[in-house]
Amino acid sequence: MEKFKLFRYSLLAGLMIAIGGTVNLSVENKVVGAFLFSIGLFTVVNQQFALFTGRVGDFKLKQPAFLIDLLIIWMGNFAATVGVGYLLRVTRVASTLSAKAETLSQAKLNDNPLSIFVLAIFCGIIMYVAVACFRSTENPIGKYAGVFIGVPVFILCGFEHCVANMFYFSIANAWTWKTFLWLLIMTAGNAVGGLLIPVISLTKKKKGYPYKTKRITIPSNGSNLLTKGIGLKIL
Repeated sequence: MEKFKLFRYSLLAGLMIAIGGTVNLSVENKVVGAFLFSIGLFTVVNQQFALFTGRVGDFKLKQPAFLIDLLIIWMGNFAATVGVGYLLRVTRVASTLSAKAETLSQAKLNDNPLSIFVLAIFCGIIMYVAVACFRSTENPIGKYAGVFIGVPVFILCGFEHCVANMFYFSIANAWTWKTFLWLLIMTAGNAVGGLLIPVISLTKKKKGYPYKTKRITIPSNGSNLLTKGIGLKIL
């Protein structure tokens, strides 16, 4: 039942990202379109839907079964975004949206694998930061700033988001074996980017960073003095 619920939530996440992609293609102004795309991640984090780029940073080395969850999430995101993309192709907005999506898709598919991978890494970093800010910040402004700043930043920078691209490739009807291969490269890049900060943070904790408190006894007349990173007990 838990896996089925996860799949349902991944479908809903894919749906919202597809809607975000739709409004992005519908608006002439790139900045406005990038900002409005945020409706997708905003809904995902508020409703706790399962988005691949938002969940990959939760991976724990002691829980390899989480890889199965990530696969379920990826498949649910894929099914929903592809479904929405092809459904929109039978509507009156198809000509406008598909034309823009075709241009966007060709730019991605004409790129080289290393470029795609690197751009996807940076997108993964931004997505991790956006979701982490929402989860850990109590201040409502800071809580949503990560979402409404992070999403436009990755779009305007041209970074690669695998789930968003699932939608763009679908409404552009650009699926080939190469498209799917490029999507896998984007997925790998997003995963690396999403794991980069938590893995480095974990390494620092194991090494005792950023500060490790050490108590030193110094003969003197006085009381307690605490310096940054070193506890000094003065006698």
